[in-house]
Parts: sequence; structure tokens; C-alpha cells
Amino acid sequence: MTSKTASIFHNLFVLEMANNHLGSLDRGLKIIKDHGQIVRYNNAKAAIKLQFRDVENFIHDSFKNLDDRYIKKTQVTKLNKESFGVLVKEIKKVGCMPMATPFDEDSVDLCEYFDFPIIKIASSDSNDWPLIEKISSTRKPVIISSGGTSEKDLDDVVKFFNSRKIDLAINHCVSLYPSEDDELFLNEIDYLRDRYPNNVIGHSTHEYHDWSSSMLISYAKGVRTWERHIDIDYNNVPVSNYCSLPHQVDTWFKAFYKAIEMSGPKNSERRNISKKEIEYLDKLVRGVYARKDLKKGYIFNSKNLKKDFFLAIPLLKGQLSCREVLNGEMLKKDLKKDSPLLIDDIDGPYSDNANLNKLIKNRGLKI
Repeated sequence: MTSKTASIFHNLFVLEMANNHLGSLDRGLKIIKDHGQIVRYNNAKAAIKLQFRDVENFIHDSFKNLDDRYIKKTQVTKLNKESFGVLVKEIKKVGCMPMATPFDEDSVDLCEYFDFPIIKIASSDSNDWPLIEKISSTRKPVIISSGGTSEKDLDDVVKFFNSRKIDLAINHCVSLYPSEDDELFLNEIDYLRDRYPNNVIGHSTHEYHDWSSSMLISYAKGVRTWERHIDIDYNNVPVSNYCSLPHQVDTWFKAFYKAIEMSGPKNSERRNISKKEIEYLDKLVRGVYARKDLKKGYIFNSKNLKKDFFLAIPLLKGQLSCREVLNGEMLKKDLKKDSPLLIDDIDGPYSDNANLNKLIKNRGLKI
């Protein structure tokens, strides 16, 4: 099985260069430089992801002139191996991890040629078994998006990689470009975490109204890798509204750090309670006060406690409180009506135990 804490996926941001940067090497380099600057500024762990297709063989010869958006886009965004090499070099230069989504078997070989540390499987290929078999042969960690994938197909592909002990992260994804807020279905993250407890769960997102809310929600739900399409304003080419510009990615990263700040320690551990919080709560705790004059030698028990004492704020330093159980202890000196019952007034475990003694004497209001 894959490791739920596979370190390569942990807090990883995958920035996909949208539409293969329109097949322009200059545009691709500027996307990398501009977004790389945002990555460095935010000290983020990020990969910049390319798209690989063996274009000549990816489209059937008889349909290469078809007036189809996907076929036309695939052809006009074609880059050769040397150009991809220039982009990979620049991705490493800006301090990011190079990645790619291969859409055919020859493109998997190109991922191996560039020695990419992670390979991505697109939602459309979540049941493309010849491609999946080829990707698995590399033994590299894999991220797969789940957009539009049936439960059975997702079960099958997760079982396939887990049985081969290949690290797999599963991205919750809605394959709508762009996605409206009511189309994000972020509760699916809980479903994925419950169904695949041994895999890292991620979020591949295409919403466009803000760059904070889904980050805060997804992090709190346990997502630990994220993906967005990225682009830039360049040469008056319109930017698709599901793509993120550098300043929007900056907001996204800052929301991630805010999510960490607000979430605190990992959910398998009890958080450390701060002194500030303890001191605040101590002010709300009721202290023990005498209802009447009591003589030295008085023995505490459950029957006389409510008759001879009452609880009220404030709790004073060294005073016993509603938190302590009094039964069998003895009063070591006379106690006046309305006076606080202090730890030094009684014998027993609260006065004899050094740690309890210190705790009680350091809490409450000093007068």
C-alpha cells in the first residue's frame, strides 16, 4: 500500500501551465519566471507541470484537419523535445519541481527522459489502462485527478497502484472549466479520505470567484496537495477564467498559511494548551468560600461540604476550587465566614503533592 504520509506529496502545490502555454516557448518561460517568483516569495513547495503529447500519433491522420477545438488546440500547442528541455531547465532554475501530465505512452518515456519525480494522470485518463500500465512501469509517485470518474474505476486504479506499492495521491476534482462555487462539492474530500485512508488526498480546482475559501476548507478537511492552472497576461492574449494569475496564486499561498495557522497541530494529537488560555479560564472558575466560621480540626466530607461552604468567583491564588474533590482532609487552622479556603489551610494530597501545590498557588486572581 502507499504511505498516507508520502512526503513528496505533503503540502505540494502543482501549478499547471494552461493550454500548454499556447505552444509559445517565450510565453512558457515567462509563466515559469513570474510564478516562480511568487513561489519563492511565499517559500512554497511547488511543481510546475507541463502537458506531454506525441502529437503526430495522438491524432488520427484522417482527422487532423477536423474543425474540432481539442484537435486544433493539440496541434497548435505542439512543442518539440528541445523546447520542453528549455522549460524544464527554467522550472528547476526558479526552484520548482518539474512535472508533466503524459497523455500517451511515448510521453511517459519523455517524463522518464527528464527524470520527473512525479507523474500526473488526468481525470480523462483515470481508466486508460494502457497508459496507466505504462506509467506504473516507471515506479514513480503518481497524482491522479478524480473528475468524472466512477466509483468502480477509482477503486480499481487505487487498488492497482496500492498493490504495486507505488505512492498515489488522489485529487478531488470537478472537471468543469471554470467551476462555480456550488459545483466544487468539497464534501467529497471526506468521502475520499474515508474510502482511501492509505492515500494522500488532494484538490484540483478550477473555481474563479476567490482564491482563499476552498483552500481554507480543503486544508481543514485534510487535503495535503493542491493543483491549479496558471497563466499570465501576455501579448494581449485572453486568459481563461479558470486560470490563476501570479497575484491570485499569491493569495492562494497566503490562504494556505492562514489555514495552517488556524488549524493548529495535526488532528491525531491533542494540542498544547497555552498559558494564556489557562490563565483566561482560571478567571471563570469558582473558588471555595466558607459559609460560616469553622474551627481548626474540621474534617471535610461530601455531606458537610455544601452546608458549610459555597462556590463563587473570583478564584484567588492558592484557593481551592470546584475542580478539587474534598473528602477526608482536615482544616489546619480556624477559618472565618466568607473567607477563601486556601491550599495551606488543609492537609491532604493538594498540599502534600508538590506539582498540585504549585499549580493551585499559581492560578487565579492575585489580591
